[in-house]
Amino acid sequence: METKIPYKIYLEENEIPQAWYNVRADMKNKPAPLLNPGTLEPMTLDELKGVFCEELCRQELDNDTAYFPIPEEIQNFYKMYRPAPLVRAYFLEKALGTPAKIYYKFEGNNTSGSHKLNSAIAQAYYAKKQGLKGVTTETGAGQWGTALSMACSYFGLDCQVFMVKCSYEQKPFRREVMRTYGANVTPSPSMKTEVGKKILAEYPDTTGSLGCAISEAVEAAVTQPGYRYVLGSVLNQVLLHQSIIGLEAKAALDKYGIKPDIIIGCAGGGSNLGGLIAPFMGEKLRGEADYRIIAVEPASCPSLTRGKYAYDFCDTGAICPLAKMYTLGSQFIPSANHAGGLRYHGMSSILSQLYDDGLMEARSVEQTAVFEAAQLFARVEGTLPAPESSHAIRAAIDEALKCKETGEEKTILFGLTGTGYFDLKAYEQFNDKTMIDVIPTDEQIAASLAKLPKADK
Repeated sequence: METKIPYKIYLEENEIPQAWYNVRADMKNKPAPLLNPGTLEPMTLDELKGVFCEELCRQELDNDTAYFPIPEEIQNFYKMYRPAPLVRAYFLEKALGTPAKIYYKFEGNNTSGSHKLNSAIAQAYYAKKQGLKGVTTETGAGQWGTALSMACSYFGLDCQVFMVKCSYEQKPFRREVMRTYGANVTPSPSMKTEVGKKILAEYPDTTGSLGCAISEAVEAAVTQPGYRYVLGSVLNQVLLHQSIIGLEAKAALDKYGIKPDIIIGCAGGGSNLGGLIAPFMGEKLRGEADYRIIAVEPASCPSLTRGKYAYDFCDTGAICPLAKMYTLGSQFIPSANHAGGLRYHGMSSILSQLYDDGLMEARSVEQTAVFEAAQLFARVEGTLPAPESSHAIRAAIDEALKCKETGEEKTILFGLTGTGYFDLKAYEQFNDKTMIDVIPTDEQIAASLAKLPKADK
């Protein structure tokens, strides 16, 4: 075992990034703009600020500013759980018998159990600064809802969460953490909103989806004075805030002269992957370095690997702006499997553009293979990983085993977005061997894509 590189690399307080990095500033091909679904023209600041906080709208639309200073109040909050450790997976390397060096950036050192708090506290800060009463949002597996409830509690804001129905039922304790922090949590789709009623009328037995929950949260925001909608993934502003992950990871690696060959992240809407790869992708875009970047998504919801690059609604109820992204169609309802936070029909416009430009790869993996990787990781590394993160673990293991076959000593970095202690129902099914893999057919995806809006110019 090498002695030069510690098991966990921490940054000193003065080494914590003071600004978020906006990868769009270095992109030759900028992400396509959000479109007004009525006019099919790019959304303006005035149009967006009726739904989102005004400062967040400015961040959303800014393709040119490379660095955004992190407000002092957010920096102080970050100090509660940041810097997050960069861990050398010595024990996993040994178990695999690989010459590869494996590192992971661990984002689970906070009560929300995930990276989501990085953007939640920023969005709550701007909502409070604007003088709002509260915010509405959706959540899949519950990490985002938990993080936002914590952030809102800190700033004294009301927090209304629409939680995907199957996750609401599978993860009751995640729901109770949100309620402990003062959030109102509703299973989605629900009878609380007009769009929820419409979805239930058409699909009475639906287990819900992130697209459904987004529709309800947006409706709740625009129908209540003093409220705005906030989102935990997909949007440019969220990837901006999450760049703190990659900036810290790169600073820790640079501290010991380490350069990763392969960078891997799980991909649902794109927040953690986009955050992890941001500074590395920036170097790649500027021609300063090269990295192999891999997005890993569930085979049950394969937007990058089987979707279409097109304008689509961000939500099932078709009330949000149109985003150009890799999508399975906003009407696609994925199976109620345990990749909760990755069950979104589309992908970040930033990541979609980078993928379309050939700057990153994508692969899909089945959930039984994902949990095999999760179990091995838990046994040898001592941390129970979230199902979402375990998609990245699966790919990291596969790449490390390739190195074993070839004898190459590659350095692999992946994102461990959080812990799996609220996902024990999934682990129970895996341990009981009742877990199954559900993969959508070509016909199911084609039927959903056939309903895409006619918006591409």
